[in-house]
Amino acid sequence: MKLKKAFFSETKRYVTGVILIAILTSCILIDNILDNVIFTWIILGVSFLLGFKEALRLFECKESYVPYLCLAIVLWCYTFFFETSIESALFFTMILAGILAYKQKITPKAILAFIYPTIPFITLFTLYRDFGVFIIVWLILIIAICDSAAYFGGRIFGKTPLSPTSPKKTIEGVIIGTLFSVVTGGIFGTYFLNYNLFFAFFISLIIAISGILGDLFESYLKRKANLKDSGNILPGHGGILDRFDAILFGAVTMHYILPSFLPNKSNSLFLLGNL
Repeated sequence: MKLKKAFFSETKRYVTGVILIAILTSCILIDNILDNVIFTWIILGVSFLLGFKEALRLFECKESYVPYLCLAIVLWCYTFFFETSIESALFFTMILAGILAYKQKITPKAILAFIYPTIPFITLFTLYRDFGVFIIVWLILIIAICDSAAYFGGRIFGKTPLSPTSPKKTIEGVIIGTLFSVVTGGIFGTYFLNYNLFFAFFISLIIAISGILGDLFESYLKRKANLKDSGNILPGHGGILDRFDAILFGAVTMHYILPSFLPNKSNSLFLLGNL
């Protein structure tokens, strides 16, 4: 009865989830057909700008959003043409800080939106460009399984609150979500990306933990801003950042780990053939 109630109480969430999965599948197919980054760049760009606007709201920027959004658009266009995308985000943030100091009229909180979600979104695109679309599929799979399993596990078995930042999350749910995501991510990384089992499980574990931290961070921002959701564009899920929070933290973590452990993929100790 408890399982049935947990499963059927979020109809909008499931419908939106199916639509998002369909969009992801379409992106993968189109990416393979076009063999070009432009389509994924556009999809991520739209998501980034919507998330950027939500971040300005979360950080309670009272001024007009237009100048900040224009600067964000210029920055995102820059990422398409140059490989120093992450460095460019830091550069643009420094420029904005300089303008703030000169004019003394721009709210300092606006700079935060150029740190989160800007740098994580750019990192997500860089991860895709450097490692391919199936790395993104792997990342999203780990996060999605962890989120779903933690949600249902918490609804059914949850008793111990995880943090005051997000009272509905439970330690039991987090453990269940992490276990499911590690197993699923480990299998995917081994059989679809040719990483050895140890490395695939290791990455899946670290990404799952990063996603949980990302979810907590987003919850903290909403709590500080007295908002239930970052937006309302996704029925049953809230805003773009409500859906991307864990993915963004996971992307930064994965982009850090993969080059560190796989400086030369063809010679890596972590490939399946060296297990």
